[in-house]
Amino acid sequence: MVFKKLLGALGVGGPSVDTVLQPGPALPGGTLSGEVRLRGGGTDATVDRITLLLVARVEREGQDEEDEATAVLDRFTVGGGFRLAEEAEHTVPFTVTLPWETPITELHGQHLGPVLGIRTELEIAGARDKGDLDALAVGPLPAQEAILEAFGQLGYAFKSADLELGHIRGTGQQLPCYQEIEILPPAGQAGAVNEIEVTFLAAPGGLEVVIEADKRGGLLSEGHDTVHRFTASHHAAPQADWNALVDGWLKEVVAGHAAYAAPAPYASHHGEHPGHHPGDGHRSGPGTGAVVAGVAAGVAVGVVGGMVAAEVVDEIGDAFEGEEEEEDGGDEG
Repeated sequence: MVFKKLLGALGVGGPSVDTVLQPGPALPGGTLSGEVRLRGGGTDATVDRITLLLVARVEREGQDEEDEATAVLDRFTVGGGFRLAEEAEHTVPFTVTLPWETPITELHGQHLGPVLGIRTELEIAGARDKGDLDALAVGPLPAQEAILEAFGQLGYAFKSADLELGHIRGTGQQLPCYQEIEILPPAGQAGAVNEIEVTFLAAPGGLEVVIEADKRGGLLSEGHDTVHRFTASHHAAPQADWNALVDGWLKEVVAGHAAYAAPAPYASHHGEHPGHHPGDGHRSGPGTGAVVAGVAAGVAVGVVGGMVAAEVVDEIGDAFEGEEEEEDGGDEG
């Protein structure tokens, strides 16, 4: 689907911008193509630079509560250094490569909850205009999809997905935020585990899979979280027995209190999350706009309530309203 939004003009009578993205979902680590269409305003202007910003709505944990912020995940300079005549039209095609850790926004055509966008920014005479946003859909890599399918085949149901500002200690995480996909265990394991949070950290060499289990407490013990890290190969996706692999991971995660002694680097994967300290017992809630309620045997995502994909697209601008000014600070390189 092509998303077209007319960006605000740079001042009265300034140029206007219409950015068009390629149809269909992009992939983490894959290319994103499109074109920036400019139309001159009432006077000639020199366009110094055209920048695309990959932005995401993230949850940011404070001392007492969570709030939302806009994070810049990457930025790409796609053009500039040309004169745009009065009312003239100019098109700048582009192809950029998305970060490998770009969050997944949809599975089997259904929106998962996270909101990503491409913001087009013009720089003319030292002044910059953020304009509006184009919604960006991102599908899973083959290994990510296979792992999510395996969860469904094993009886796990999707609850929600969100983006958390912060870093997971002991991993190769590159972006300033990470995605948590929350899933509920089947009835047979519901007595031991409340829910499981899965984070994918993709890289060219493979996939890190961080699984955190919120374990129920017994009569003589308190509930606690256990965190485990696994790896998977991109090349294994077509032929691997993902059901067996993921089942082995889950057995390790829910094995019992013996598994509580996780290796020190992963004992609390929120350890570097701003405002959070190990032992706080932080539990993140459902992500904004999360609509995924379950997976039917790994075949398709079910939706019950919340916003459907079209509504997410319609409200992409609202989701980023009131963004903090710090997205412009310290990130100019």
